[in-house]
Amino acid sequence: MEALPNDFMEFHPVHGSNVQLDYSATQATRVESFANGVCFSKHPLKPGEIFLIEIEDKELGWCGHLRIGLTARDPRGLQVVPEYSIPDLTDLGDSWVFAITRNHNKVTEEVDAGEGGHQPQEEPAGGQRLGRGEAENKGDATCKPKTFFTDSHLQIENVLIPRDKLVGRSRPGRFSHILDDLYKTNALPPTARRSRIGVLYVAKGPGRGDMHIVINGEDMGASAKGIPTKEPLYAVVDVFAATKCVRIVQVEYGFSSLQTLCRKSIQKHIVHRMAIDWLELPEALKHFCKYE
Repeated sequence: MEALPNDFMEFHPVHGSNVQLDYSATQATRVESFANGVCFSKHPLKPGEIFLIEIEDKELGWCGHLRIGLTARDPRGLQVVPEYSIPDLTDLGDSWVFAITRNHNKVTEEVDAGEGGHQPQEEPAGGQRLGRGEAENKGDATCKPKTFFTDSHLQIENVLIPRDKLVGRSRPGRFSHILDDLYKTNALPPTARRSRIGVLYVAKGPGRGDMHIVINGEDMGASAKGIPTKEPLYAVVDVFAATKCVRIVQVEYGFSSLQTLCRKSIQKHIVHRMAIDWLELPEALKHFCKYE
């Protein structure tokens, strides 16, 4: 895969009526109700380019969570932003959006084939929940072991994405040292605060591609297959119900920046990241080393 340019990701100025963006257009907060929280990426995604967000805040009392996907509809061409991504946006066509649940987000091959063996390659349906993910390749000698701790990049087809940005971290607090172990073992629930969820598509032939959703560093599989890629595809993030606020996480491709290399070097030589506070470093550098 060719190295992607490190474009700065932002939310589109066109969004749901209950959404408020911060000054950098990288944080989206639903300020009222539980709906009208649909957001889009400011620019179309390139093949293999991930749109990654972190859940910043939750709101109790609502049923349902974040929804994420892709749309071939230019947000500027919408007469009105749909109240819901599912089913309002998906019913318009050319949109593939999925609800993130606390469990059962992984897609299995059994989900792709219908009862009669039909493979819906041409126009995959949007607006469905991801597969239950209960089937495993038990007894399959060719099944590769997980390499979450050893691989520096997540590989999806021919796409490589740096893992260090894909998994969220706990914020400093009384029990942050306990939470760190949960993040390291990828046990953080998908709908929890600090969970990181991304969407991308990979090319699968002329004018077609597969959409993948990544949750805390793990690929959930091809959740929509054979989607048309001739038209620009925008990321869709629905800040829905119990999800109150999300922020975009910038992902570096190719060689790491000097800033990232310095952060990794500092983290390598400390027992726990909270010990960074004891180092004689500028506050901005301490913040970057602890949270990113």
